[in-house]
Amino acid sequence: MPSRPVSRASRTSRSKLRPSLDPHVSRPPPSAPHPPRSFREHFFHSITPYSGPYQVAFLEIEVPVRSPRHFSRIKRNGSYALKLDTVLFAVYYPTDNSDLPRSERRSLHRRSRTPLSRVPWLSRPRAETCKGYARFFNVPYIPITAYMAATSMFTKLPVLRNGKISSRWPPAVEEDEEEKVTTENIPPAKGGIEAKEEQENGNSLSQNTLVDGGEACEADKQDGKPKFPVIMFSHGLGGSRTLYSSICGELASFGFVVVALEHRDGSGARTFVNKAGSDPDLDSQGLDRSPGPPKDEKKQHKKNSGRDKPYYKVDYIFPKDNAQDTSPHNSRGVDTELREAQIEMRMAEIEEAFHVLQLINNGKGDAVRTRNLRKKGNVGASSLGLDGIDWDEWTERLYLENVTMMGHSFGGATSVQALRSERLDWLSQGILLDAWGPATPESTERERLRKPILSVGSEAFMHWTENFERVERTCHEARDGGAPCWMTTIRGSTHLSQTDFAVLYPKWMSVFMKTIVSSKRAIYLTVHSALEFLKITLPPQQTRFQKSWADDQLLSKADPGMEIELDNRPNDKWVAARLRIPHEFRQRLKRTVKPKKKSNVPRDASGKPLKGLASWGVGQEIWCHQRPEQDVLDRYMEENGWSPQ
Repeated sequence: MPSRPVSRASRTSRSKLRPSLDPHVSRPPPSAPHPPRSFREHFFHSITPYSGPYQVAFLEIEVPVRSPRHFSRIKRNGSYALKLDTVLFAVYYPTDNSDLPRSERRSLHRRSRTPLSRVPWLSRPRAETCKGYARFFNVPYIPITAYMAATSMFTKLPVLRNGKISSRWPPAVEEDEEEKVTTENIPPAKGGIEAKEEQENGNSLSQNTLVDGGEACEADKQDGKPKFPVIMFSHGLGGSRTLYSSICGELASFGFVVVALEHRDGSGARTFVNKAGSDPDLDSQGLDRSPGPPKDEKKQHKKNSGRDKPYYKVDYIFPKDNAQDTSPHNSRGVDTELREAQIEMRMAEIEEAFHVLQLINNGKGDAVRTRNLRKKGNVGASSLGLDGIDWDEWTERLYLENVTMMGHSFGGATSVQALRSERLDWLSQGILLDAWGPATPESTERERLRKPILSVGSEAFMHWTENFERVERTCHEARDGGAPCWMTTIRGSTHLSQTDFAVLYPKWMSVFMKTIVSSKRAIYLTVHSALEFLKITLPPQQTRFQKSWADDQLLSKADPGMEIELDNRPNDKWVAARLRIPHEFRQRLKRTVKPKKKSNVPRDASGKPLKGLASWGVGQEIWCHQRPEQDVLDRYMEENGWSPQ
């Protein structure tokens, strides 16, 4: 596939770049302390601790939606298949708990009576989730459950459940912020939400009101505490709220609040919906008609059976008579009726999750806790629920304007449509991770993309010509709308390289998917490309944390004229599924050779080489297909009311 060169733009004037201490790669400041490893983690596969200056906390919320309804007339088992009763999402956010001395942490835990705990990677109930994955991958249930039990069923995320939201600035910016408290004058961001009031359960809800000039600085710093920008994350097919924890948690460690939705549209492997009341209170009751709860939940729900059980499950929905609509070789193409209906439901879930954030940010956190269905006694919930959270600490701590939309695969297609929507006007830019192009709805005259886009794709999907051209068309749509756009590919990566599967099972990814790049390096390149993109597209008051970010200049130094090699292009049979490795045995033998200390092989924070089957060296790991001209960046910043820093 020929490369599509675009004129190279000079480095944006907004970014003040720190000099690198390493001639090959810049390194971020020291990361926050990591949670102590549990005994099990010495034997099971584990998620890599995050590298940012913040420790990461985690909470999960499931609340009834304001207007239960179904989407489209698609039915399964005599019932509407796409039904929205509740919204479920996890929140990854910066926390302070790890910085306290152990004695103080213990004292805090005793006072709150809610000891901080780690979060399981595999969603509860674990055995039922394994069944869902077995059904999704069309493999026998017993082998996959046994293998996951032996490897990752008890894997914990490097996060603390219900931790306190951070009240400190990263060390790299703390001194600067203290100096700016009384002198800084920042213009307001464009496109924020106007103040309004809603009636919710008899309570008045008012959103943030944007203020001008110096008032914006004071409003953003309550008692010296930072406010955090927000990212909404949409998963791909078979995904969940924890499947992308490596990316979501890493972004949170750099000062973002990341909301990872678990969609109930039949695109996930398996998810459980808790009921908020009796049958008449809900729009959907029929996805799971089997009597009784899952086997591992029977002790908890002995009294419930049949239609009286307090939840139902949603499994992956295969398109009728077109089960492989995701395949590049499928002559029938994508089931547009199902996929477009799923995207509509996903956008409704995103809107509901944002409404919950508004409640929390406006001091209504206790109301959210009261309505939360992920609590002790409910299926899939932690016994802690939302106990121990000081909701006053969350008041006015989130930037709910200029929110970023991010998604992988089908979540990338969802992100494109969400950014087009006038209803979700609080979204200001999008990050597409290996987006599923053919599932992306076509634009209309009314709904066109006019917001900045960063597309970070895999090499496996780059060789899928139809998908590449659809994503490229999306980028052209944003560019024609006057927005800056980047389109890049991580060399040697496959479709799952941006998921936790790549981190937990790197050997299987290498053997079966022929992934060439180091799984950890692929996550690093994805996250730091996103951070560089957000430095440019977010208002200055939302990027005060950037001094604590590594400055690899992955986008500013990306060369659209760089030759794209096709040595790893697979046979047509395996396009999009995996890569081809020439002289594979020799490549695997070379991988066992320890790299020289002064080699250009990228390394992690501890200095260990991140070496895959091939290493192209820092600066040669990303192909750039599109990049904006400097005048486009200047015009974008001028139109949005902020000047270069």
